[in-house]
Amino acid sequence: MYRIIESDLLAANIYRMVVEAPRIAKHCMPGQFIIVIKDEFSERIPLTICDYDRTKGTITIVFQPAGASTTMLTELKSGDHFYSIVGPLGNPSELCSMSKEELSSLKILFIAGGVGTAPVFPQVKWLHENGITADAIIGAKTKDLVILEKEFNEVCNLYVTTDDGSYGRNGMVTKCLEDLVAEGHDYNYAIAIGPMIMMKFTCLLTKKLGIHTIVSMNPIMVDGTGMCGACRLNVGNEVKFACVDGPEFDGHLVDFDQAMKRAQLYKTEEGRAKLALEEGKTHHGGCGNCGGDK
Repeated sequence: MYRIIESDLLAANIYRMVVEAPRIAKHCMPGQFIIVIKDEFSERIPLTICDYDRTKGTITIVFQPAGASTTMLTELKSGDHFYSIVGPLGNPSELCSMSKEELSSLKILFIAGGVGTAPVFPQVKWLHENGITADAIIGAKTKDLVILEKEFNEVCNLYVTTDDGSYGRNGMVTKCLEDLVAEGHDYNYAIAIGPMIMMKFTCLLTKKLGIHTIVSMNPIMVDGTGMCGACRLNVGNEVKFACVDGPEFDGHLVDFDQAMKRAQLYKTEEGRAKLALEEGKTHHGGCGNCGGDK
């Protein structure tokens, strides 16, 4: 059982929870995720770790209810417990494996869309703790949906933009990026996390601008172990699974159109059967790591 220390509403329909999980807090790194289970009858829900405190033994998660399982999570309050939490899972951000010299040579821009702001934060914070100050764009539809602004301002150079212009700059994150480049900002490395369509168009732009770009494919994960096949995608014409091979990949190599189409098919039983027939042994377990193909 994992006790919830804090539970609050960050913005309209966006929730934050601080959870007591000492072993996960001790070992997790930016970019990794966990699987939470509300009670013994609940589904497994993969959620990226938004923050962690190794001293207090806590991790922070941020989520937006999208289906029945995530909606049921909103019933939990401070003092309640998760039945189970598994993690840390997935691979840490590649930034964490770089030397100080390598990091210093990069001109880094983070691009966060919506709830994707949450998994961006631990990477920005980690860089700050290691003496690197990056730029970051937070994009939201309206002012009421901007989250973690105060936290970002403490660890990076922040630019906020809203689709309707109700706060910060006016327009989507791609327009903000174009404006920053036009203003003289020079970047050679970007990390974009948010809705699939946002990451797709961000990567189209950064490819044109010659900016190496990493994306997180956590939005398509379901099971989180490579067994269900939900997060199967093509990266540079190779089959990958976001949960075991990622969740981060070279955004210029990801086939976003296929991933988005596949995600829609996966929502129905008929669609899953069709994908299993088409994809054969790589439908699940094709990663070679989980044994699901044996």
